Amino acid sequence: MSNKKFKKAPPPQQEFQFLAKAREPKRPVLTNCLRAFLVGGLISTIGQFFHWFYMTYFNFTEVSASNPTVATMIMIAALLTGLGVYDHIAQYAGAGTIIPVTGFANTVASAAIEHRSEGYVLGVGGNMFKIAGPVITFGVFSAFVLAIIRITIEKLGGM
Repeated sequence: MSNKKFKKAPPPQQEFQFLAKAREPKRPVLTNCLRAFLVGGLISTIGQFFHWFYMTYFNFTEVSASNPTVATMIMIAALLTGLGVYDHIAQYAGAGTIIPVTGFANTVASAAIEHRSEGYVLGVGGNMFKIAGPVITFGVFSAFVLAIIRITIEKLGGM
């Protein structure tokens, strides 16, 4: 409750708010940050392993190994979401699981699983893209804006 609302609240409500705040459990911020860092680092390390794997065993270049690496990480995240494992990892690690590719795959797969009873087209497809659509749109728009900025800077630098 904000300070302005707290001051305007009647005395019994102020007392209740004071007691509630005193009994509220303290959040282990340092522990949560450490868990997020370690799990996020582990996910990134797994991604780096697949990148190395595709470069070593399939003779991909560093650039061409990126696409199968991303696809592999998406498939693993979607599979773990379907099995219910990703949710447990996310509860333990918090923000450490929102690495862009795996977090996005988890979000889309969760929406699809949640609405499967409504049918494949309107349930799975429709609700899955309610979440994916804005993210994809924002990504494309951001890339467009950054490309315009880069071209402008290159043109001005060349004058």
